[in-house]
Amino acid sequence: MNIQVFTQSAIKLTGEKIIYFDPYQISNPYHDADYIFITHDHYDHYDEKSIKNVMKENTKIIVPIILEEQIKKITDNILLVKPEQEYKIDDITFKTLPAYNLYTTYHLKANGYVGYNIFLNNKWLYIMGDTDVVEEIAKVKTDICFVPIGGTFTMDYEQAAHYINSLNPQKVIPIHYGSIVGDINLKDKFKELINDNIEVDIYIKEEEK
Repeated sequence: MNIQVFTQSAIKLTGEKIIYFDPYQISNPYHDADYIFITHDHYDHYDEKSIKNVMKENTKIIVPIILEEQIKKITDNILLVKPEQEYKIDDITFKTLPAYNLYTTYHLKANGYVGYNIFLNNKWLYIMGDTDVVEEIAKVKTDICFVPIGGTFTMDYEQAAHYINSLNPQKVIPIHYGSIVGDINLKDKFKELINDNIEVDIYIKEEEK
């Protein structure tokens, strides 16, 4: 399985199927997505232009209930989800985890925003969405974790590192920095705090000038 991370939290997984999470600022008309997972309704996660650039005729789109009306303007091939549930779509099994802020109103728990813990290639991949370290995600079983580190709208890099060390996945991939919020160098500060037994893969890097 090949992993790509574009801007912000836009992720592409390429294997037997092609799966996107929160496609954002994707200008190329790939039209190759078998599945698109959306964590919530903010513009840097639900980007209709990017969705249209990656979807094809039979793409299935998975969204929180709060996005029902918007997504139906694009396609009827949808699955509506809510937090703390288990789902199966075709041969893909996944769980939804709550994604919300503890001390700000940017991401309210009541909105039903989610992260996705998805089982692929005999591994659990946890794409966290925009969240702080909340009690519901304290003991998620995952092998590869995509964790936001930018701060302001999510946990910061120190909180993220503490959480990852506690969770102890095989691999961690930092996201949600270097664009709208969070300096590009946060990836280095984050990596320095991660336990040696956890592999850190860096995909979002400073653009060459």
